[in-house]
Amino acid sequence: MSLVAPKDVADFTQAFPLRPFALRHAFADNPLFTLPRIVDLVRQLPSDQIEYNSGKAAISQDPYAVPTLDLDPAEVVRQIETAGAWMVLKQIEIVPAYKALLEEALMSVARARGHLSLEEAGFEDIRGFLFVSSAESTTPFHADTEDNFFVHIFGEKFFHVYDNRDRSVASEDALEDVVAKHRNLTYDPAFDAKGTTYHLFPGDGVFVPYQWPHWVRTGASHSISLAITWKTKAVRRRNDIFTVNSLLRGFGLPQPAPGRNPALDQVKVAALRTARGVVAPLRRSEGMRRLLRRIALGRNANYYYRGDDKKPAKKTARAS
Repeated sequence: MSLVAPKDVADFTQAFPLRPFALRHAFADNPLFTLPRIVDLVRQLPSDQIEYNSGKAAISQDPYAVPTLDLDPAEVVRQIETAGAWMVLKQIEIVPAYKALLEEALMSVARARGHLSLEEAGFEDIRGFLFVSSAESTTPFHADTEDNFFVHIFGEKFFHVYDNRDRSVASEDALEDVVAKHRNLTYDPAFDAKGTTYHLFPGDGVFVPYQWPHWVRTGASHSISLAITWKTKAVRRRNDIFTVNSLLRGFGLPQPAPGRNPALDQVKVAALRTARGVVAPLRRSEGMRRLLRRIALGRNANYYYRGDDKKPAKKTARAS
């Protein structure tokens, strides 16, 4: 079987990439996703690519009051069965074995859709996010800034997805904040009438389109899941416009939503990408990444970052 495939093959032509659908995958028995190997992975990642907190977050969690957890990240993984924790390891593709697996998975999708390469299929900026959670932990209501094949590897999860085309669930301004500030959104139980729940076991998964709001809860045991993400050219452009719009709005200059003024959108994209090109070399340093986040997003931007002191921050800002 392909590493990632829809349960209904028609979804690759009828739903992808605009609507969610159920998946099957072949990651469940891969040794890279056992707890000892994940401990090794933790040791290979920069500190600012490891985020963790108590799993007792609310569905509609205030991002400035996330309950923290005072454990070393390797100990979080070792004690995950009893720690009451939620953890995400970000951009695991910096480790070659995981990068190869992510690219192999997306290449299997590309071939299934008639493409000869990842680039031809539109898979750019490929990243992996590995989630390790204790039993009965909650990932709050949020949206992501990329497309995502979410594959469940161990345990049981309930994955709730909501249509982002319905602006009563997430407004345009809220989706801008997801890109420029924090991923969390405000949840209302009334949204459930507009959502779909996927009950996931090892080997199951779900395709989550760009900026479709969702929240997740684990079952009665710890769980391990992987988000295989990418950005198309169109998604990268929209994110860039959202970023500039948020910056200008902060200076008291309201901006039209992406697509309302194409000429102005193009100026924003060009300006941001020029600035990003200047800053990019500085981001190779973990300390400089930390400083740049603080300059751009405020003093609480590094809320999840423990650094060398291992002391959790008390405030939160944006997820990177």
